[in-house]
Amino acid sequence: MKVLILSCNTGEGHNSAARAINSHIRSLGVECTITDTLSLVGQTLSRNVSDIYVYSTQTSLFKYLYKIGMFVSDISNKVKSPVYLWNSSYADKVLKYINENGFDSIICVHLFPAQAISYLKNKGKLSIPAIFVMTDYTCIPFLDETALDSYVIPHEHLIEEFAEKGIPRAKLFPFGIPVDNKFHHTEPKIMARKLLAEIFGWNDISIWNNWFLIMTGSMGFGSTQEIIDETIRQSMNGTEIIAICGRNEEMLNKLKNENRYLHVVHPIGFTDKISLMMDAADVLFTKPGGISSTEGMSKQIPMIHTAPIPGCETRNAEFFHYHGMSYSCTDTIQQVSIALRLCEDNEFRKRMTGAQRLNAKPDTCHRIFRLLTDRAS
Repeated sequence: MKVLILSCNTGEGHNSAARAINSHIRSLGVECTITDTLSLVGQTLSRNVSDIYVYSTQTSLFKYLYKIGMFVSDISNKVKSPVYLWNSSYADKVLKYINENGFDSIICVHLFPAQAISYLKNKGKLSIPAIFVMTDYTCIPFLDETALDSYVIPHEHLIEEFAEKGIPRAKLFPFGIPVDNKFHHTEPKIMARKLLAEIFGWNDISIWNNWFLIMTGSMGFGSTQEIIDETIRQSMNGTEIIAICGRNEEMLNKLKNENRYLHVVHPIGFTDKISLMMDAADVLFTKPGGISSTEGMSKQIPMIHTAPIPGCETRNAEFFHYHGMSYSCTDTIQQVSIALRLCEDNEFRKRMTGAQRLNAKPDTCHRIFRLLTDRAS
């Protein structure tokens, strides 16, 4: 086999899922390549789309675009959406890349390539197996316009939603959201804390305090300073706070400046130590991205879902909160209060981590590859 994974640079979640699948497939000795779909059209287009996405999430634009997308997706029957028409416009360039490189199976982790591949299949230009991997806990707008061979969705409780949106039941496989294998393994908490202190040079950190980990996504989204201030107020400086700012340099510098005299606050930029940080933390504060939430669930760490980017993340937060896998609210005082209770109330903590353990799917990547090989045979 020679597998092509098609992603898109709109947030880091899709790429993280692609890397997790790629790592597993390569570990089996199978050739696999991840490609940014829009880069096949041009690097400038890829960067522009990425920049527009970041801008839309930092303003109210994404919320309105998502609502419009849901409305258009619900009312359209026979007429293809502008989104589908745009993705079909560059589909032949994707086909050329597939043919020139001899790929014989495809995994799409983003709507854009899924629609481009669907166009090629609808036109009879492409016959190799292609599957879609969903990275949020809801059915996204315009997914019903795709025509791939299989759809990997996060959970069996979402089958009805996807079926109602027009995805054939026989094509739905609730295998979970793929995350890196390291999130399925855990370091002892004290050991993880000592390792982090050594890596980042935290000489004044207490390994015996409660530890809160605040994650803001790759773009640095949310009211992190408010959580820090409220944690300090409620815990009287008795909690170590690690704040991950992603690639948002402005947020990182601001947090460093505002907390320069607080030895319990540790702002960090983009890092590859998230797995170790989850092992070290007592509670995870995270915006409800599909990947970060699944990583937390896989680690079985108590989670507080902070304010979502309106759209998919709203549904992610609802799904986790409903299933008892996180506590979701937008009130900072309540968020911190629940987080401290999770540190003190062992039964409360066990109920949440038990729900996570019940719903976790550690073999997602393996099942995706088996599905792909079944479709190829």
